[in-house]
Amino acid sequence: MIEVYTDGSSSGNPGPSGAGIYIKAGGEKYTYSFPLGVLSNHEAEFHAVIKALEICREQFSNEILSFRSDSRLVVDTIEKDYTKNPTFLPLLEKIREKSSSLPYFFIKWIPEKSNGHADQLARKAIHMQ
Repeated sequence: MIEVYTDGSSSGNPGPSGAGIYIKAGGEKYTYSFPLGVLSNHEAEFHAVIKALEICREQFSNEILSFRSDSRLVVDTIEKDYTKNPTFLPLLEKIREKSSSLPYFFIKWIPEKSNGHADQLARKAIHMQ
């Protein structure tokens, strides 16, 4: 099983944003920081999941993917496969599209204190801009 920790962060809301992804796979650890431009914090959280799905499609396409996020909004939206928010709908659609080719994709909420690596990577991405 591949553990994928995602976090999005923004400096201001909206403001310069970044996505952090921390992956644990077979004893190896992979880290990614992606500057995202100016977004809200919630948008950055969705984009972090999208970026992680892109990485997993390339590197771990037939593995069991256990995503973890400290954003209840993102986890609830993906689990329910529904949002009324017009800003989040295209992001949910991207997540649907990117996860559809992955046979074993799960996401669960974790507390912020358990997501420190991804948080640091997201903050690093903000400073890369």
